[in-house]
This record gives sequence, C-alpha cells and structure tokens, in this order.
Amino acid sequence: ADGLTRKAGIDYMKWAIDCSAALGAKTLSGPLHSTLGAFSGSGPTAAEKKRSVASQRAIGDHAGERNVTIGLEALNRFECYLLNTMDDLSEHIDAIDRPHIKAMYDTFHANIEEADPIGAYTRNHKNVVHIHISENDRGVPGRGHIPWKETFSAIRKSGYDDWLTIEAFGRSLKDLAAATKVWRDFSESPEVVYRDGYKHIRSGWKKAGA
Repeated sequence: ADGLTRKAGIDYMKWAIDCSAALGAKTLSGPLHSTLGAFSGSGPTAAEKKRSVASQRAIGDHAGERNVTIGLEALNRFECYLLNTMDDLSEHIDAIDRPHIKAMYDTFHANIEEADPIGAYTRNHKNVVHIHISENDRGVPGRGHIPWKETFSAIRKSGYDDWLTIEAFGRSLKDLAAATKVWRDFSESPEVVYRDGYKHIRSGWKKAGA
C-alpha cells in the first residue's frame, strides 16, 4: 500500500528490463507481480489489484520502449496470494492492457492450483509468452506425475513455438533452497536434470506432433 515501496519495485523492474534489453533478451519472466512469500492473511483485495494494474502499466510502458515482454507467473498459494491460477492471471493481464505484459505457464504451479491444468493452459494460451517445464517435485522432468503427453499436445495445438525452459531446484544455492523449501536432492546430479530433461522435452514434443 505504500507508494514509495511501489515506486521502488517499479524502478527495480525498469532496471531489470534495461539489463534484459542490453543482453538482447526479448522476454523477462517470473513472479514479477508481488513479493514472494509475503502474505496478508486473506486473498487479494480490489484495492491491491488496482494498485497492481497501475504498477504493471508503468512497467509495461517501459518494457515496450525497450522491446522486452514481461511474462508474469501465477504461483501456488504457498508462495503468493495475488495470482494463483491461470484464469486469475490472464484476467489481470487483460485488465493491465499492455502488449508487453503477458503470462507464463508453469507446470509445477498448475499441478497444485488447477483442477484441470491442461484446460487452464488452453483457455489462456493467448497471453502465454513463456513456459516452465517443471516436474511435480521440482526434480527431473518426466520422472513424476505431470500429465506430460497432454501438456505437450496442448502446447503444440496452441501454436506456441518458443522456449520450453526446465525449472528444477537443488540445494547448491542455500538462499534459493531455503526460499523454495528444498531440503533434499531431487536428482543424482544437476547434469541429470538437464540431460534427461532435454531428452524428455524433445521426445514429448515430437510425439505430440505425430
């Protein structure tokens, strides 16, 4: 609710957008809408969403000047309370109404929050500019119970043809491990994550187009 805090957040995002543009990156994605792990004890209020819309419009205008598109991410209820589902996220993006503020889809968060993860993607794919391929335990993609066949099929049918980025966590970065509540290793090594994960994506994508 504090105006100076919001301004600091907007200024930080503008700096991150400038860095992305300097790197030649066209997208900047993640939970860039609210503070990770901060809760009010209730769901988002109309006033909070109104302030968010205003902040994201300012960010979106700057992103447009730098030709960088922001992909906002819906997180599960244990990590944030502003945007938990793809329907809520997409509705919020429509309210923001800036061409450089879009959505990203994450299979891990959808597995927790969506009654129908595939439908949640399909209904809102018009706003999706980035996708996280993440197993239900944050380990090696393909070893858990995410409905990968249906997921890859839905992504291909939607016409999406951009990055499919593996998101997996380990214990090597202590601050990140603590923030994401990672207390054990989910794979034999980091190499297994990206080698087997890459094979999983290539195989799933090929089969979905057969």
